[in-house]
Amino acid sequence: MMNLTILGSTGSIGTQTLEVVEASDNIKVRALGAGRNIKLLEEQIRAFHPRYACVADEKLAAELKVKVADTETEILSGPEGMEFLAGEPGSDTVIAAIVGFAGLVPSLAAAKAGKRLALANKETLVSGGDLVRQALSESGGEMIPVDSEHSAVFQCLEAIPVPRREAEVKQIILTASGGPFAGRTRKELSDITPEAALKHPNWDMGAKITIDSATLMNKGLEVLEAAQLFCVSADKIGVVVHRQSIIHSMIELVDGAVLAQLGVPDMKLPIQYALTYPERLPMQDNRLNLAQVGTLTFEEPDTKTFRCLALAYEAAKAGHTMPCVLNGANEVAVSLFLQKKIGFLDIAEILERVMQSHKVVERPELFDIIEADRWAREEALRLSQLS
Repeated sequence: MMNLTILGSTGSIGTQTLEVVEASDNIKVRALGAGRNIKLLEEQIRAFHPRYACVADEKLAAELKVKVADTETEILSGPEGMEFLAGEPGSDTVIAAIVGFAGLVPSLAAAKAGKRLALANKETLVSGGDLVRQALSESGGEMIPVDSEHSAVFQCLEAIPVPRREAEVKQIILTASGGPFAGRTRKELSDITPEAALKHPNWDMGAKITIDSATLMNKGLEVLEAAQLFCVSADKIGVVVHRQSIIHSMIELVDGAVLAQLGVPDMKLPIQYALTYPERLPMQDNRLNLAQVGTLTFEEPDTKTFRCLALAYEAAKAGHTMPCVLNGANEVAVSLFLQKKIGFLDIAEILERVMQSHKVVERPELFDIIEADRWAREEALRLSQLS
């Protein structure tokens, strides 16, 4: 019986994880962590009877505690509560699906505790990947990717024995849907509204990741994440726009062969695989019918129009604290765009200026990473007020 902790249980990944749990006979929900949606969290507590639940907001946690007083679930709150859940010894697997930089410390706690870290929070590895990998190495834990693209790469790499991978894998190829504005010019993007940017053609995701998909920053963060996950340099990671989102990613081998993982645009498959690896269990939902799909297309990404992807490669080249700075500034810029305080194209402009101002800290510790994130957020906000 697997004992599972889900951090981010009320979000898209969290709710789909619970659907996977419902279809399984051998997964017990040990703990749930959520942000502010205590109505849904209460429903989850009553349905899955976790030992612990945590709410990021302390006042809402107090409110929830009253609502579920008739249950045996202990209610915790704040970042300390999330960190406790991640490292709590009663669970062996942690789904890390907290959005943004806030997921770093809990993910690090799970890694230090030797858990299976099923990672759906790319910002964790973008900001502090070296620390997480070191913690896993020291604790004997393991990390399995949940993002569909990284899960696809992970599955493709399973075909190559570990001792031969470095010599035989030429490059990783991440696929990108292109978001809702693929093919548009910079002029056509100048008056984009948040409402338009939130209409993703293929995936149902949270607001932040959907905006990142529209700017191609999501793919940039995935390049940075893949470099950490698979221990390769960013120049060995390519991106191709594949609007149908059927091929989730590929690897190219030195002899020219390309291995790909295909499936319908549904996160439940990579979630289930992260939980059950190395085994595969039956899943009846959303089977892929290639005859119905018909055509698969591929294009080069337009990094001159969608500059965030190019900025991610620049951050990878600079290394150290630069990816963390890029991520922190992006979280602020996306929030400002959603509040209609800056324009769509301003996101990339702010990120570039923040990166230009940053003095990289080499071999950063956790304190340095937290400080770099704080500085990047303040600088992005300052620059937004000047534009």
